Amino acid sequence: MTVTLHVDKFAAYLRMLKDRSGQGYERLGRRAGASGSSLHRYCSGQSVPADYRVVHSFAKVCGASAEELRELHQLWALADAGRVEEGHAEAPVVPATAPPAPAADVTPRRRRGYAALAIAIMILLAGGLVWVTADGSEPPPGRYADRVLFSPACQPPVSMGQHDECVTEVQNLLVAAQGRLSVDGSFGPETLRRVTAFQVMAGLPARGVVDEATKNALYDRRTSLAAWPGPVVEQRIRAVFTEAPDTAVAIARCASFLDPLWVLPNTNGSRNWGIFQISDARLLDLGGTPRQAFDPVWNIDAAHRLWSAHHDFRDWPSCSAALQDPRSH
Repeated sequence: MTVTLHVDKFAAYLRMLKDRSGQGYERLGRRAGASGSSLHRYCSGQSVPADYRVVHSFAKVCGASAEELRELHQLWALADAGRVEEGHAEAPVVPATAPPAPAADVTPRRRRGYAALAIAIMILLAGGLVWVTADGSEPPPGRYADRVLFSPACQPPVSMGQHDECVTEVQNLLVAAQGRLSVDGSFGPETLRRVTAFQVMAGLPARGVVDEATKNALYDRRTSLAAWPGPVVEQRIRAVFTEAPDTAVAIARCASFLDPLWVLPNTNGSRNWGIFQISDARLLDLGGTPRQAFDPVWNIDAAHRLWSAHHDFRDWPSCSAALQDPRSH
């Protein structure tokens, strides 16, 4: 089963890191901020942690490299997506004892009618001629009517590092949702950013892999990635940062290229969101969410609140070069 395969690969990678470290579960747990029994369950494939930060901390104390951390994140995302999808599946309810069929006088003509109806239904289903959407309507005509992402070739979650028609379909759907990205059939950092942004805007867990829920949302075409263009973003920044407009614009351009839906990961497993790349920790301090961080008005106002605490841009140390010559950026 695909779900089990992803979990097994994830667990095997964790075991490799653990064995290489030469440390026991209890000691690793104390250093990673998790219980030894929890780490044992993860490494044995009995469960998948819902929060990647636990995985990241474990890998760091095991001495994982940057490349290994990237590979581990992909394995975790696939395993976690499969775990959630499997958890939503419900087994059919089967009565312990089937009730006896009522006696009925079924004439040959009625039997022939039932048989014809059953055959018609079987032909429709076998031929795949009928798609039913959530609201009972037919799917929209055109290139998305065949729903490529639900073909056997695209059944596993589409993820980072993949190069095929499944990625091309994802990219086309993101462009149809007014996302800004190239359609090249390669699932790289640009596609990862847009998939993550789409998941946030659609109210889905931001795993960065195209799982079943994300596929459905992409085809529903109810989620938009339309965002303010750069000149409008710059105008708003200057209106809010009246004390240091040039520097504020330079910081934002350095952080996100003035893209309201920009997403970047941190080395500790968290992520930065929006124009001023507000981190998960800062969002918690500000009482915000990734969805709010994608709102240019909220993001710029929140950045100004951070600036106002000390009247400087110490919250953006990685863009210190922009502070030296704002107009050069």
